[in-house]
Amino acid sequence: MPRADAQRNRDLILTTARNVFAERGPDAPLDDIARNAGVGNATLYRHFPTRRDLLIAVYADEVADLTAKSRKLLHHDPPADALFMWLRAFIAHVADKGDLARAIPEDGRSPLFDEWHAAMHAAVAPLLARAREAGAVRPDLDGPDLLALAGGIATAGAGAPQTDRLLRLVREGITTPGRNPT
Repeated sequence: MPRADAQRNRDLILTTARNVFAERGPDAPLDDIARNAGVGNATLYRHFPTRRDLLIAVYADEVADLTAKSRKLLHHDPPADALFMWLRAFIAHVADKGDLARAIPEDGRSPLFDEWHAAMHAAVAPLLARAREAGAVRPDLDGPDLLALAGGIATAGAGAPQTDRLLRLVREGITTPGRNPT
């Protein structure tokens, strides 16, 4: 268990890196992250010896937040709304964090990407199952297809209004006939 001050510094570096990467991209100088976090460069490098280590930690936190959102939404009603609220967050994640994920050097990236993809499949599965059980979505719909559709929306580079429209079209296409998709 790390000392409280060491854990505090690590958390502060991660939060700052997340903000700086979101604002300036994954190539932002690590010195700027250390300075904005209020720690020395040695402290940053003690926690994250390489840029790759910091990128992985930040992206892993993003994935953890998205999976936590899934668990939280699992109790939201109606079930179809919960599913689409999470899909909206997933689309934003893919659209906003893709550069961060691609900035992770390829050396050893595949196992991490496999783990993160598995986490997304595990996150959508209970939301989809719950919507299916409620009869709110087509019974033949599966998680990989739904994530592929959402990923396509995210990578289309559409602005918020078009993203919302595309997500609404997906919802209308997968909603069980006779159900109001809104």
